[in-house]
Amino acid sequence: MGKMKKVSISNTIKNVVPQIKLGLISAEVVFEKENKALQSAIDDEILRISKMPVEKVKDIPQIASSREAYKALGKEPARYRLSAEALHRRIIKGKGIYKISNLVDTINLASVKTGYSIGGYDEAKIKGDILFDLGKAGEDYEAIGRGKMNIENLPVFRDDVSAFGSPTSDSVRTMITENTSRIFLIVINFGGHENFDAELNETADLFGKFCSAKNIEIKIK
Repeated sequence: MGKMKKVSISNTIKNVVPQIKLGLISAEVVFEKENKALQSAIDDEILRISKMPVEKVKDIPQIASSREAYKALGKEPARYRLSAEALHRRIIKGKGIYKISNLVDTINLASVKTGYSIGGYDEAKIKGDILFDLGKAGEDYEAIGRGKMNIENLPVFRDDVSAFGSPTSDSVRTMITENTSRIFLIVINFGGHENFDAELNETADLFGKFCSAKNIEIKIK
């Protein structure tokens, strides 16, 4: 079992959102294009969430605290929508969830089950330690499915190379592909919500069930 990557939170973010916690999960996984049992679990969540009025999404505690954190950090959550909120709204609008692969789809399943935005990365593509900080003036990156995204003042994860992820959208550079054999997940708990240990274990269990995960390491920062 390898040593888990070091992750730290900048004082810039801690001073504004002192209650923040980051859940870290590292695991060896097996890529599959499709998984029928996973799709069935996703369909169950779609059925549950689709009954919710769209205006209630922002009241889900994990999403509400994330929106408040974005506002406090200077980003408008309606414009830079957090991934967990975007997934809920997409489901309620009848668009379901994108089918990408068992790895990406399990991240999305965990996100809609818990309400947390989850960064999911190919661990081999992250270079060095990770810092959760604000994007710099004029900074951008190639976001998955969005093209160039302005990340100035957006809370972002950066490694020795550059920023590579945010609760809004992750970058192409560290994205999960069919060649991914070890994933690194960062579950972003802006509100310091309780039961985080149990939610991280539940998320890890989903990867065990649908992605043949082994050598799983879990840590809270």
